[in-house]
Amino acid sequence: MKERHTILSKDEIEEVLIERHTLPIHRKLRNAGAAIAGLGGLGSHVAVMLARTGIGSLHLIDFDRVEPSNLNRQIYRMKHLGRYKTEALKEEISEINPYISVRTDKVKVTENNIDRLFRDDKIICEAFDRAENKAMLVNYLLEHRPDTFIVSGSGMAGYGSSNSIHTEKRMKNLYLCGDGTSDIASGISLTAPRVTLCAAHQANMILRLILGEKDV
Repeated sequence: MKERHTILSKDEIEEVLIERHTLPIHRKLRNAGAAIAGLGGLGSHVAVMLARTGIGSLHLIDFDRVEPSNLNRQIYRMKHLGRYKTEALKEEISEINPYISVRTDKVKVTENNIDRLFRDDKIICEAFDRAENKAMLVNYLLEHRPDTFIVSGSGMAGYGSSNSIHTEKRMKNLYLCGDGTSDIASGISLTAPRVTLCAAHQANMILRLILGEKDV
């Protein structure tokens, strides 16, 4: 016998979220959105966490495909191998809450397309792997888009203390999550627990910004 899957209606999902979050908080989340630049170990988990809270819209940006090396710390599964991360993650989000508006851009972020890509985004999660790409996006946004909030990740490699991962407000609109030091360039591997811890800090900071709480 073929297994049947239950699909909740939009009203049923909203009823559950209101019960969990209260109506005022749910309304703020439902009317909010965030962009996620980079859909690897950080970005894929941030997107799923925000989807589970009931955020209204997500803008997912990545040019890469799912590879076997991604499976140790990212949300993807073997069935996603070879698929673009934007498509695979959008599919996973639809399994959690099909009523979230998900926009995707299958493109590499450069200084030449930042303005176009993030034109409508007020909260941007930086979730790149490489330090130079992180710096490029953050510095450009700080200089050219002072109206945006940036939640960046730095330092989550290895399996050191969970307590060293934290969120810090670096500038008026810039929040940095991680331990600030551990780096795969030093030969330390990336593991699911610490990467996910950092992603949770990013997702939580985005929720705080949505709810108007700008201090860490």
